[in-house]
Amino acid sequence: MYAEERQQEILQRTRDAGRVDVVTLAEDFGVTMETIRRDLTVLERAGTLRRVHGGAIPVERLGFEPALAARDAVMTSEKERIAKAALAELPADGSIIIDAGSTTGRLVQVLPSDRELTVIVNSPPLATILATRSNLSVIMLGGRVRGRTLATVDDWAMRPLSRLRVDVAFMATNGISAEVGLTTPDPAEAAIKQSMIEAAQRTVLLVDHTKVGNDYLAKFASLSDISVLITDTGLDSGLAAELAAAGPEVVRV
Repeated sequence: MYAEERQQEILQRTRDAGRVDVVTLAEDFGVTMETIRRDLTVLERAGTLRRVHGGAIPVERLGFEPALAARDAVMTSEKERIAKAALAELPADGSIIIDAGSTTGRLVQVLPSDRELTVIVNSPPLATILATRSNLSVIMLGGRVRGRTLATVDDWAMRPLSRLRVDVAFMATNGISAEVGLTTPDPAEAAIKQSMIEAAQRTVLLVDHTKVGNDYLAKFASLSDISVLITDTGLDSGLAAELAAAGPEVVRV
């Protein structure tokens, strides 16, 4: 088993059990405790778990939200596949919303240059990238910028959305479950996400499989509000069927 595979398995065990300990992990994987400690350090730096005495706990148990840079550094190949698959949901021309997030950021990087689109974003870094493209008309939603996600929120960002009707909203989420729906740790960011979905004729959710089964403080949508959910093949087929039964078409890439 490669180190990255072991680390992903450790992360999954941590989320499933709520806690893992170094001794048990070392025995189960047949490696030294020092190797496991290094794995936990890598995962902690990625913002996915928090080390505690003798082991680790998932950040979801702390209500902790990893910074954008930390989230952008994990599941990179999966996020790139998801973003490329999302291109099939683009209108031939028209308008789209791209939510702030690490996976939606990958979509910005692969947008085609052969179609005219109006793109509405609430992320200054994404707006900067998009504004250099001659085929795109970029609308940046104003408001307060959250340092952790670099997303604009509050009334200045939400007010313009109430007067817009776009073709497709490409959304991100921190957590998703069949029982609760789509959730995020910050109520202000939940409000802007809800407004984006309400402004769109169709909503496409871009989410890697590690977000599935996690619930956070603020709900911003039900699964029935989502037209298409694009994720990676790491999502169990049973869970995929459970999500699809709640409303959206589920695509695994």
